[in-house]
Amino acid sequence: MANPVLTRGFGRAESSVQVNTDLHAERMTAAGVSRSALILLALFIPAAVYGWSQVEIGEFPGWILVALLVGIGAVILGAFKPQWTPIIGPVYAIVEGSLVGAISHVYQNAYGIGIVPNAMMATFLTVIVMAVLYATRTIRVTERLRSVVIGATMAIFVFYMVSLGLSFFNVTMPLVWDAGPLGILFSLAVIVLAAFNLLLDFDLIERGVAAGAPAWMNWYAAFGLLVTVVWLYLEILRLLGKLQRR
Repeated sequence: MANPVLTRGFGRAESSVQVNTDLHAERMTAAGVSRSALILLALFIPAAVYGWSQVEIGEFPGWILVALLVGIGAVILGAFKPQWTPIIGPVYAIVEGSLVGAISHVYQNAYGIGIVPNAMMATFLTVIVMAVLYATRTIRVTERLRSVVIGATMAIFVFYMVSLGLSFFNVTMPLVWDAGPLGILFSLAVIVLAAFNLLLDFDLIERGVAAGAPAWMNWYAAFGLLVTVVWLYLEILRLLGKLQRR
């Protein structure tokens, strides 16, 4: 699932970053973002353990679809109402945690014990690499880069929503699940796009802190990071599954 938190909600967040004239209001800080992110992580991990425990071998629980739809709804609501992310973020962390845990167990049952640790390690390393590339300004977040990443992310999000809708009629989009060369290239492209969304997350945090954005931006930034990392992990997991099927 793509990350529309940094697409539709970006303009609203931008206005808060650029305009904050209340000198007495609480402000966005790096410590505040870190604190919000740790709270979301503290909710996400137990939920993931619970979701994992609810999957048996050879089973694909029906509630996974419900959790997926709730997670999508939370992301869309957060994009339209970023000020509500202090509430939306924890709800998303719990729902998406259970979803990720269940999906991970389904993949392990299908492809063996190593696929989940490998996906987790690849996700962690990708986050670290993108953070280093951003911090060293090896890749600079320009207006052009931001526009390209946001546009591509929106296109992928719409593509996935169409794919999800068609799945209710037993129609599958071959690029999403196909283990052939095109399917693998598609997954690689989406992983690269998700990784570049991390740069937008880091950029928003840096500019928001520098501009003294409102305190709710701490939650918005942490929420956006969690959405991006979850998206990245699921795409890497899907790619590893495709490679296993070749």
